[in-house]
Amino acid sequence: MLKDIATALGATEPALRLLLSLLIGYPIAVFHRYTLYRKNPALQHIFFICCGVGIGFFNYGHEALHSIMSVVVMYITLVAIGGTLLSVYVSFLFNMGYLLFSYYFTGTENYDIKWSMPQCVLALRLMGLTYDIYDGTKQPSELSAEQKKTALSKMPSFLEVAAHTFFPASFLVGPQFPMRRYQDFIAGELRDKETMDPYPTCLVPGFLRGALGAFYLSIFQIGTSYIPDAYLISEGYKALPFWQRLGLLGIWGKLTMYKYISCWLFAEGVCIMSGLTYNGKAESGSYLWNGCANVRIRVFEGAIKFGHFITSFNINTNSWVAQYIYKRLKFLGNRYVSQAAALLFLAVWHGLHSGYYMSFFLEFIIMKFEKDMEYILKQNQKLSQFLETPIVRQVCWVILKIYVTVFMGYCLVPFVFLSYKKWIDMYSSIYFCGHIIYMGWPLYAPLVRLLLPPINKESKRNAHTD
Repeated sequence: MLKDIATALGATEPALRLLLSLLIGYPIAVFHRYTLYRKNPALQHIFFICCGVGIGFFNYGHEALHSIMSVVVMYITLVAIGGTLLSVYVSFLFNMGYLLFSYYFTGTENYDIKWSMPQCVLALRLMGLTYDIYDGTKQPSELSAEQKKTALSKMPSFLEVAAHTFFPASFLVGPQFPMRRYQDFIAGELRDKETMDPYPTCLVPGFLRGALGAFYLSIFQIGTSYIPDAYLISEGYKALPFWQRLGLLGIWGKLTMYKYISCWLFAEGVCIMSGLTYNGKAESGSYLWNGCANVRIRVFEGAIKFGHFITSFNINTNSWVAQYIYKRLKFLGNRYVSQAAALLFLAVWHGLHSGYYMSFFLEFIIMKFEKDMEYILKQNQKLSQFLETPIVRQVCWVILKIYVTVFMGYCLVPFVFLSYKKWIDMYSSIYFCGHIIYMGWPLYAPLVRLLLPPINKESKRNAHTD
């Protein structure tokens, strides 16, 4: 029956199962909120474990046992050597090794919804937990502000570890959140203690977030019916004028990102409805439910540079990598090396396909390109002031909007097509224009610096004096 429904909707059965699993989180959250919230912690843990494991079996059958085994092995490891640097190494090697094992045995040339998908979410969660327990053994003066918020001075119970891992709102696609937040949620700490509302204030914001997810999913489904992935490597696409190929590439890229955004919004809506995302109050007095936000819609839709995408898309994964990988590589003494290592980790975490590595390589060189260009422009005060004039600023906004839309689609090509033969064929049809721009930057950067020399008030004053 599910297969027939999926076919009628133009989707695959695994995709439909995933969607149903995300949506069933809403009644689960409401049930917990009205019956178990702030009640016996053990009952809450068991409830979440049963729901999460049940969702796992619904999607992957007996292959959900891989996730269960990972939790058991890691809990035994934490009991035996938790809080030591050795436990961090063991956790990293086991979780990443098991994840790569899953990719090797389940991977195909296409993006498949298999048990490896929740395994990648689980890997980060368990590695983060190991780090937090290790940080809990250090002196407060040795920890950063972020580490102080997540460090665990006490070993969590098995029920806590399992419930945190299989939390039904985030087990399949995220978002990531630390054990400390989960413990505060179970204890009823994530709420406004000064007022007694007649109904949970998180229900409406959670529903609205889910409705926004449905809106983006609708756009994705309608859009991809006109511009499917296969069209970009078809002869019909190659026959189009160059500017049309770039335009369609940008639209396709936007639609592709909407697929991920819709899933994250559905999951975030469940997290909000459960109360997990409570983040205090805004200055206006309204409640903040952004504690597990995985996408900032306004920033994403208004993006005019790639840095905006980085800060608004897949936020929790990026934050996880920043806290547990990038910032812990300070000993390397070079932020570019640390950034490259963090992006390499992300590529490996995503899978074994060459497309992932090309996609994150492009992210690295594009961010370097943007930072260099911003620095050059800021140094030229005269040009910066001209660019800030109202009319010029609006024109620049339109140009930059087109730029980031097209080249975000460009960066997504290997991420979606995965296989070297497919993404190299796609890039050849648009003459590797992005690679020429970004990889060629070191060659023409001196010319740009010559044409746009540093000009500021001090240099003008000196020139006038001379």
